[in-house]
Amino acid sequence: MQKARQRGEELVLSDAELAFYDALEVNDSAVKILGDQALRAIARELVETVRRNTTIDWTVRESAKTKLRVMVKHVLRRHAYPPDKQEQATQTVVLQAEMMAGNVEKDA
Repeated sequence: MQKARQRGEELVLSDAELAFYDALEVNDSAVKILGDQALRAIARELVETVRRNTTIDWTVRESAKTKLRVMVKHVLRRHAYPPDKQEQATQTVVLQAEMMAGNVEKDA
């Protein structure tokens, strides 16, 4: 946990942004094509998109999840994320968002 926090500080990313950054970074071709700066920008935009568009019960409503998937894909396309890896990245980001929501609910 401490290593992750230190890595986030080095990349100048919050915990949530680092989680999305890591989800995007698993695609080696994305890292090579886009570079570190672009992945950080995408991660920040994804965190903002998720925060703006999630409701308390969004994790159980399929229509809300579908809407979030569409928004994530739109962000990835706009930043020229490699098309062949967009679906996997979208699934990973939505899963990460669900995990973050679970942590928030447990903390409340």
